[in-house]
Amino acid sequence: MGTYINLGNEAFRRIRKREYIDKSKLIAIVNDTLSSEWCFSCVTRCRRFGKSMAAKMLCAYYDHSVNSRELFTDLEIAKDPSFEEHLNKYPVIYLDLTEFTTRFHDDDIVGIIEAELKADILEAYPDIAVRDTDDLMGCLIRIATATNERFIFIIDEWDAICREFKAGTTAMDRYVNWLRRMFKGVNAANVFAGVYMTGILPIKKYKTESALNNFIEYSMVTPRKMACYFGFTKDEVRELSAKHRMDFDDLEKWYDGYQIGSEPSMFNPNSVMQAVDNNWCASYWANTGAFDAVANYIQMNFEGLKDDIIKMLAGGRCPVNPTGFQNDMSVIRSRDDVLTVLIHLGYLSYDRYEQECYIPNREVAGEMVNAVNANNWQPVTDAIQKSKQLLKDTLNGDCEAVARGVDAAHDENTSILSYNNENSLACVLSLAYYYARNNYVFHREMASGKGFADLVLIPRKNIDSPAIVLELKYDKDADSAIEQIKHKQYPAKVAQHADNLLLVGINYDKEKKTHTCVIERHQ
Repeated sequence: MGTYINLGNEAFRRIRKREYIDKSKLIAIVNDTLSSEWCFSCVTRCRRFGKSMAAKMLCAYYDHSVNSRELFTDLEIAKDPSFEEHLNKYPVIYLDLTEFTTRFHDDDIVGIIEAELKADILEAYPDIAVRDTDDLMGCLIRIATATNERFIFIIDEWDAICREFKAGTTAMDRYVNWLRRMFKGVNAANVFAGVYMTGILPIKKYKTESALNNFIEYSMVTPRKMACYFGFTKDEVRELSAKHRMDFDDLEKWYDGYQIGSEPSMFNPNSVMQAVDNNWCASYWANTGAFDAVANYIQMNFEGLKDDIIKMLAGGRCPVNPTGFQNDMSVIRSRDDVLTVLIHLGYLSYDRYEQECYIPNREVAGEMVNAVNANNWQPVTDAIQKSKQLLKDTLNGDCEAVARGVDAAHDENTSILSYNNENSLACVLSLAYYYARNNYVFHREMASGKGFADLVLIPRKNIDSPAIVLELKYDKDADSAIEQIKHKQYPAKVAQHADNLLLVGINYDKEKKTHTCVIERHQ
């Protein structure tokens, strides 16, 4: 066993000692690419989505220095026809680049990586004659020729150097050239049966082309066949919640909401497992230095980006084009670039069918609020703080206070859309009641051409609060909004809450730019 080659299966064995959600069918996808033109894979996911766990699983499966059969026989991959063909059949090089970026911060970091890998590999093959002038790839070519073996190369956190060193620096240029030397030359196919790189950012682009255009990329934006391995599926979390007697609805509220490729509902796996282990749903999201860097660009408010964040905090969606991003956090040129970075980091989810992004769940929404506070977006910060009082005033039936609260929210956030616009007011109202999202599920309805917008708040399980139905009217009166609710028979939609239901009518006077409010308890 070396430091980087033939590490065995101990890392995956440690993973299997705790509760493990079976993601082993990922191996079948990788097996299908081996020794083909598709054998170079770059799999990028946001933090806490199981990148390193998958890399360690692959290492244990392919490494020919150990017998890993017992670790896989009870997993789904054991039923796949390719299981026996590739099980423990390859010399495996495993490189975690964060081990270097945490120790070395100068331009020679790539030279240090090359030297350490070369020394370790030559120690594993002492009988292979190499030349003093051979670099790492040269040594691997001689070993592959002499032994008739081809390597599996697994790189975890491949983009760690890209996140530490800016584009155009000596370290970055050397790193890109090193990757090209290793994986893009004519000898790469003779040396490697497969290469599996994992990280946060896809491979850097130069102009419109990937620096390693022979790699097949599986990302948060284009996950391809690996979509179901980017997090936990709804069925997997249902099984976990039943096994551990946890409320599935709570887990869904906190950690669901990621639409990844063809998978419409994916959960943050690390947060789910933390919640299961603690038997308590809370935010297990830890801020990263990467987000701190992006926050600087958010503060610059590219093309009204702050308004987009406000809209998403209020439950809305924003269009985004992720194709122009250079996959380099030091090259942020537009609103779309910032939103795309946030998608790759997991702060936003991406709907590829509608080409929109949105905040996926309560956990991430809380982190977005923290980012708003950290960036001194005072009007938004104030609106969020005031939303707690607005909910309290609504539940207390204080009509005048509610009207003042909606006035303030409208005045402070009118740039979301047009001031005198139904969609604008509904969006502002959603933000005004932001705090209520802790205890309520929001159902927003828009009636096209009727000049009104509805907001229905249903209390979450185990929350002893009334349901709330809000109706908005324009240039009429709040009483007519209440009558509109009754006319539309909204209480029938929330029949299970009929004995604990508030009807809230809000009218907006376009000329005076003020609101009036009437609150009734449903009889």
